[in-house]
Amino acid sequence: MPEKRTVAAQQPPSKRKKAKKEKPKWLPNNKSPLKFFIPKSSKTMYLNDVRIGEMDLPFFFLVIVLLVFGLVIMYSASYAWGIHDGKGPYYYFIRQSQMAGIGLVIMMFLASPLFDYHIMKNPLITYGTFLASLVLMVLVFTSLGTSSSEADRWITIGSIQFQPSELVKLTMVMVFAYMMSANYKNMRTVKYGIMPYLMVMGVILALTMAQRHLSATIIIACIGLSLIFVGGARLDHFIVLVLLMLVIGGAGFYLLYSIGKFDYVMVRIEGWLDPFAKENRDLAWQTRNSLIAIGSGGVFGLGLGNSRQKFLYLPESKNDFVFAIVCEELGFIGASLVIILFLVLIFRGFAIAQNSPDKYGMLLATGIMVQVGLQALLNIAVVTNSIPNTGISLPFFSYGGTALILQLAEMGVVLNISRQSIPHKGKDDTPMDDKELAEIHKAKQQLRKGE
Repeated sequence: MPEKRTVAAQQPPSKRKKAKKEKPKWLPNNKSPLKFFIPKSSKTMYLNDVRIGEMDLPFFFLVIVLLVFGLVIMYSASYAWGIHDGKGPYYYFIRQSQMAGIGLVIMMFLASPLFDYHIMKNPLITYGTFLASLVLMVLVFTSLGTSSSEADRWITIGSIQFQPSELVKLTMVMVFAYMMSANYKNMRTVKYGIMPYLMVMGVILALTMAQRHLSATIIIACIGLSLIFVGGARLDHFIVLVLLMLVIGGAGFYLLYSIGKFDYVMVRIEGWLDPFAKENRDLAWQTRNSLIAIGSGGVFGLGLGNSRQKFLYLPESKNDFVFAIVCEELGFIGASLVIILFLVLIFRGFAIAQNSPDKYGMLLATGIMVQVGLQALLNIAVVTNSIPNTGISLPFFSYGGTALILQLAEMGVVLNISRQSIPHKGKDDTPMDDKELAEIHKAKQQLRKGE
């Protein structure tokens, strides 16, 4: 007796329902109102049934602590100069607080579920912002530019003054992260793993050298090299690239120095070698008073607000040398606390980069944290006379509104990446079993490989 066919089998082939294929474990599409800007060709989606987590709260609190700490110290370091400049003791503190408020609003928006960092992966946004930052770098040489100590680094529009080099650091990270995530399979070749990034860095570094902005040149070169290394370039190619950049950079510096563009560098080196020499009194005035402030602080400091060097002895007490005021008022203990806070922030940021769901997020977070870490390291090295004096600000502490807004915006991007680190499975907080953990691990591996 023949077997009875099922209802589905008795129907014509055209009307049979196709068996549903099991969909890959993607998260629901982003509900951001800006999802229109997310490139549709991106392989970076989300795992199904895995909720987008909360932002990394330890990282968030570290940013807030550094910001508040920086505002307090900046006020203490600036009120004497506010009186001297005829603007009142609270002028610089109020201005910095206003910029901090704007930066916090931007940071919280970028960190919220309303934003998705993959929007930055849109080629129009990536290359558009990069080209805009290059245009601003060129505008410093026009009537909009403002010179200081024979260096063209600022643009002034009304009461707003900013350094385009601060913006170009972020846009370069965006370009590198976009190009590397799109060409990760070819990163071990010279054609795709070295040359494109060398050309991008070459344009930027040429502009910073023309601006006589040696500190920005060093930071941008280090950020670029760090991303090339992390992005997957071959080690032998990377070593050759570093040596090549040292040779080209040294030759370029010598050429500019020979025509009088970098005379001040040798002067600063002389002051760095012996800041207390009588003949270097004027050359190393800032370094000398910075070291006096550090020495006066001792172990426990003179007390918050009791700095002496901020009373017009230390010219850049609210800017590049604000860390010297930390040492003087809070001593070795307070200075160590600031350094520890930066170290924890940087390592936490690298952990977020490591746990990001894709290569683009990993590279973006890595570039941002390398920038913050380098600036903090070099600033503290300058203040302590470990390296010659260069114009490097201390993130979250130094006076500068546009720089602070950009720093907080970058922290918002890192926090947004931390939301998508696939922290939990399911809609509730029930523990995950081994099978669920294996699914998440497999999916994360596929996403990182671009499958």
